[in-house]
Amino acid sequence: MKLNDPVRSILQRKGGEVWTISPHASVYEAMAVMSDRNIGALAVKEADLLVGIIAERDYARKIVLKGKSSRETQVAEIMQSPITVNPNHTVDECMSLMTSERVRYLPVMEDGRMVGLISIGDLVNWIISSHEDTIKHLHSYIAGSYPA
Repeated sequence: MKLNDPVRSILQRKGGEVWTISPHASVYEAMAVMSDRNIGALAVKEADLLVGIIAERDYARKIVLKGKSSRETQVAEIMQSPITVNPNHTVDECMSLMTSERVRYLPVMEDGRMVGLISIGDLVNWIISSHEDTIKHLHSYIAGSYPA
């Protein structure tokens, strides 16, 4: 595992299943799906096209803090415009993009269709695993058991 690995590797490890919701659904319905699936975001699709992302953070900032009703507000009113990557983008590129664009989720698109959704948590876990592998290799080298 390395920082220059493609996000395709992350999707192979975690699976490409993505939960979606319609932009016309209520925010309440979106939050219920996220709760049921124990996830933090949903892809918003209309007619099989990705049109947005809705996350728990959107609910907190755009519904709760503004005193709106989640049952009366449609997903389309608070969703974010998606910033997408392709499966060949590297972990490092995605981390930089998330940081610069201040987003926590990136839909992964290939040939015009969504093949996965990666989160900042997915990237952090990949980086931690990469560092753990490096530490193991260095320890083996120092201890003299590293293959020559």
